[in-house]
Amino acid sequence: MFDAERHHCQVLNIGWKEQRRIYGVIIHVDIKDQKIWIQRDGTEIGIANELIAAGVPKEDIVLGFHAPYKREFTDFAAG
Repeated sequence: MFDAERHHCQVLNIGWKEQRRIYGVIIHVDIKDQKIWIQRDGTEIGIANELIAAGVPKEDIVLGFHAPYKREFTDFAAG
């Protein structure tokens, strides 16, 4: 799901596995205050690592899934 107007992106897992419904957010990213906020990262590689490899500076990435007090201890932006 992409919402270009609100700068919001999600990758979802939706479907059926046998008789069970599957629905879950794999990736959730927002752009706020010129920073990339990773709200959910359910990948093995890590979206932050992919962004860095693509040339995005760490100070432009916020690990939103960490509590605010923990963000200052990462190499990424605090918010």
